[in-house]
Amino acid sequence: MTLSRDSAINIAKVLTEALPYIQRFTGKTIVIKYGGHAMTDQQLNQGFARDIVLMKLVGMNPIIVHGGGPQIEAVLEEFGIESKYIDGMRVTDSKTMDVVQMVLGGLVNPDLVSLINKHGGKAVGLTGKDASLIKARKLLIHRSSPELKTPEIIDIGNVGEVVSINREVLDLAVHSDIIPVIAPIGFGEDGETYNINADLVAGKIAEELAAEKLILLTDVPGLVDEKGNLISRLSVAEVDQLIKNGIISGGMLPKINCALSAVKNGVTSSQIIDGRVAHAVLLEVLTDEGVGTLISASTL
Repeated sequence: MTLSRDSAINIAKVLTEALPYIQRFTGKTIVIKYGGHAMTDQQLNQGFARDIVLMKLVGMNPIIVHGGGPQIEAVLEEFGIESKYIDGMRVTDSKTMDVVQMVLGGLVNPDLVSLINKHGGKAVGLTGKDASLIKARKLLIHRSSPELKTPEIIDIGNVGEVVSINREVLDLAVHSDIIPVIAPIGFGEDGETYNINADLVAGKIAEELAAEKLILLTDVPGLVDEKGNLISRLSVAEVDQLIKNGIISGGMLPKINCALSAVKNGVTSSQIIDGRVAHAVLLEVLTDEGVGTLISASTL
């Protein structure tokens, strides 16, 4: 296809405007959590894969941690297994854990790896069990209330929290042409396999590598206030108030908590962005405005 002169000039203008951002992030590690319903949209999937390949080609070091909630839900429904959530976390009994492993490690991960490679990348799929990448322990939820003298402890099954990250594995990828694509499944000292929230895994990996950016893709424009207006920047005090007011709840809680933890522990900035927007990751990296909610060290 032959481009018109105006189209060619417009493309050249976009590329030159992107140059300062490319120079800024060359050699920097950017951890991206990819998930939600964007993963089930073929056009968005294709665009995401191309964006990741482009980032690697211009010298950035993207690391992908993926979820798979919609895909897991679909398989659980087929098997007649009811889904339950507590504080945004999936209650995971042994049968559910089998489905989680099958879907994340056997379906979603290889599909995403193949898509990135199709567009010229060198992606490698991993679960947290490979090369002892993600060591985990059982996650227990603690709830307090005026009626209880001591906090209630809730066991939600084979759900884990990250104990440690095997940085050596990720360093090999960062210093090569490889793009790691990681399924959030961890292993414990007890030999158990744990389902871990993908946002939390992405956050811990970003902290371990002192990443430049942690980008969490979701199914909403970002964090919104009680009037539905997008909150473009947040401080810790503002987050606390939004939680008290019930504005931050459910599945957004683990996202906002890991974003805050990341910037408190060496990550330059965290963004919660709308994965339903085409090329959302590139818009976040290559523009000043971005497309979601920003939490950075300067706001703390």
